[in-house]
Amino acid sequence: MFIYSVKAKSIKIGIIALAAAILFSVIALSGAGEVVSASSNATEVDFSGIKEKSDRVEFIRRFGLTVDDNYEESVAFKIPENFDRVILGYNELQKKQGLDITKYHSKRVTRYTYKVTNYKSEGEVFANLFVYRGKIVACDLCSAEKDGFVLPLTLVSRDNLK
Repeated sequence: MFIYSVKAKSIKIGIIALAAAILFSVIALSGAGEVVSASSNATEVDFSGIKEKSDRVEFIRRFGLTVDDNYEESVAFKIPENFDRVILGYNELQKKQGLDITKYHSKRVTRYTYKVTNYKSEGEVFANLFVYRGKIVACDLCSAEKDGFVLPLTLVSRDNLK
């Protein structure tokens, strides 16, 4: 006879993880409309050659976005060895645009953040680029609002631009 017990806490964690995965999927798919990417296949975007601010800003502009030239924030950090469910969910978002941060476990990257000025949204919107040795390893467009969003940067919908 085989008996297996499951704690209620384990079930709650599983339900929360499933809900987070569904939420990230819905957010990623909500950007319907014409895609600004130079190609219909986001994996064809060149994520390399990012050495200075002008390269980063030009990368963001490729997708129809404009940024405030006076706003740039940078933070260097180490990508964790083990991913929690939030980072795994974020990585699923990255995979939609041909990126995968699992290749960069324990690597030191720099996150560059720019304020976007032409995206239709309540409140402030930011573009984030995560750069490792001159290559973008992750990027997103996000809202700073409480009920905001996180979208793949390379799949921005032209319908949401001012």
